[in-house]
Amino acid sequence: MKKIIAVVGATGAQGGSLVRAIQADAEGEFRARAVVRDVDSEKARALAELGAEVVAGDLEDPSSIERAFQGAHGAFCVTFYWAHFSPEKEAAHARVLADAAKKADVKHVVWSTLEDTRKYIPLEDGRMPTLMEKYKVPHFDEKGAADQYFVSLGLPVTLLATSFYWENLAQFGMGPKPGPDGNLVFALPMGDARLSGIAAEDIGKCAFGVFKAGERTIGTTVGIAGEHLTGAEMAASLSTALGRAVTYQAIPHDVYRSFGFPGADDLGNMFQFYTEFADTFMARRDLTFARSLNPDLQSFDAWLAKNAAGIPLQ
Repeated sequence: MKKIIAVVGATGAQGGSLVRAIQADAEGEFRARAVVRDVDSEKARALAELGAEVVAGDLEDPSSIERAFQGAHGAFCVTFYWAHFSPEKEAAHARVLADAAKKADVKHVVWSTLEDTRKYIPLEDGRMPTLMEKYKVPHFDEKGAADQYFVSLGLPVTLLATSFYWENLAQFGMGPKPGPDGNLVFALPMGDARLSGIAAEDIGKCAFGVFKAGERTIGTTVGIAGEHLTGAEMAASLSTALGRAVTYQAIPHDVYRSFGFPGADDLGNMFQFYTEFADTFMARRDLTFARSLNPDLQSFDAWLAKNAAGIPLQ
């Protein structure tokens, strides 16, 4: 009998890639249990076709998560800030996941997390705006704060510290755009600092590596990234992949925060955190170790070779 890994968010970027990685390892010791809100969705059916067990689970219904975790050896836990823009809801969902793992006596929990930026930039520090009265980077802070809750329950947990998705260039519209002269400009509020980035699918593959490593990673924080690149280096790679010259333009954080789209202030603060604490952030994400978890870890160039066509340029 193969050991079951219950994967929350199995139709999303991280969870979906983990399910696919588990099921692709036909001779391995694990089998994926995909935890989804809608078992009849097209994405859920596609996972079932890979041989994954597909079960219903909704973070708004704690009992459904408890049922989904029953009998599982491992659980991959992730929350979905951008679905609701509520740090408080994200905190509540993290507790639902941790409590369910405790009740199910799961032997290995992997919690997908990020830094609580308030440990680096206190709320009273005026160089970065405080948002929602008690956050600096809302979509980071409650994930990082939840780390301690997982630990406090005595769970056998690995904290998986993730990085900036390169998919944001396509899905969040962060890719190059035409300037006034029609030439492409890659505008990013990073100055000359390096940005730790990763392909979303590699997060799931790295998580699979963590489960395979087993006890060696329990009780540790594992940081992952595909590369650490400056904006100028990313622009050079984009130029090659797109076949058009792309110029990097470093913009001020305040300007980015003023753009007005939903989450602009949150993301502006995120980029300021990335910029001011780049060395600390990168040090927590060792590329060699990430590659040991996932030998297929992609460089930015490799990701662009497969995905550049999906980056909107308008």
